[in-house]
Amino acid sequence: MNNKKKIHIVGTHGVPAKYGGFETLADFLCQNLNEDYEITVYCNAHKYPIKDEYYFGARLKYLKLEANGFKGIFYDLITYVQALLSADVILYLSPVGSGFITPLKFLFNKKVIVNHGGLNEWEREKLNPIQKVWAKFNHRIAAKFADINIADNFLYQKRLKEIFNADSKVIRYGGDHVNKIEADDQRFSKKYSFVKYKYAVSVSRAQLDNNIHIVLEAFENFEDYKIVLISNWGISKYGIDLKEKYKDHPNMILLDAIYDKDELDYIRGNGYVYIHSHSRCGTAPSLVEAMSLENAIISFDVATNRETTENKAIFFSDSISLVRQLQELTENNLNKSKKEMMKIASKKYTWENISKEYRAIINSL
Repeated sequence: MNNKKKIHIVGTHGVPAKYGGFETLADFLCQNLNEDYEITVYCNAHKYPIKDEYYFGARLKYLKLEANGFKGIFYDLITYVQALLSADVILYLSPVGSGFITPLKFLFNKKVIVNHGGLNEWEREKLNPIQKVWAKFNHRIAAKFADINIADNFLYQKRLKEIFNADSKVIRYGGDHVNKIEADDQRFSKKYSFVKYKYAVSVSRAQLDNNIHIVLEAFENFEDYKIVLISNWGISKYGIDLKEKYKDHPNMILLDAIYDKDELDYIRGNGYVYIHSHSRCGTAPSLVEAMSLENAIISFDVATNRETTENKAIFFSDSISLVRQLQELTENNLNKSKKEMMKIASKKYTWENISKEYRAIINSL
């Protein structure tokens, strides 16, 4: 008789990971916990032309609805109800749009773990006032009714307690799935010929709180080497306007979002320095991935980024200070940053350790 707990993961686009941090988390939980539990992951059918039935032993269920935006509310609601019918434990990732559904667990006597995502999601600049109220409401309901809340950063843990009086456990993200790929790799060297030269690199979604504009403003005035900035420019007016403004700038290479892991690792891993500009993340997946690639890190100066890098990154707060940090970057402090970032990443941001932490909380329920 199979007595394994049934774990259902809801709130993502699905696996294998193609989109963002929550999908990568779900992906590695499937890989590392499949022998411990019966895992089911709900997937956005639009993202997966080839619909496999299993992934590392986890069952995949597809829904023909988009997983974000207004339709994402229905996507979460339908998949959550499906999970309630057969799961023992539901892992609900990011309740920003649909946290109000969490109390339905009482109708079925199920356990729910909620991962709340980045720091104060309801304050993101990309949200209008009504969306901010709705997002905060959903986080409040999810925090109140979850059996276990997860924050990905100690500062977020503190905020969940202050704002919602909700206790939580801190479990971060992993970054050790990235690979260092040599600059002469024939798969990519012709397409990305700039890797032969010194360049800075940054990866961000095109939203205001990721401060892409600050990075680009800095490179208007910094000419020692180019910035390679990778983003899904077309998702917002903010991104569209920035790409139009800077698309012909001689010191900028603006690339559309890259979802092939090796291709992205190739560009990030061969950069001279990585610029992390996000201001609203907890433990930002893109940051810990860059750290795990042994990049030197220049980071936007907010408390969460300082906590993630143990105050050992190089920090900037605006375009002027970013230019100054770039100008003052020496081979000595560059190599020091690389070693420190890799040391922290190897200690704190491995999927093996993170999976163990999820196993412990699941087994506690």
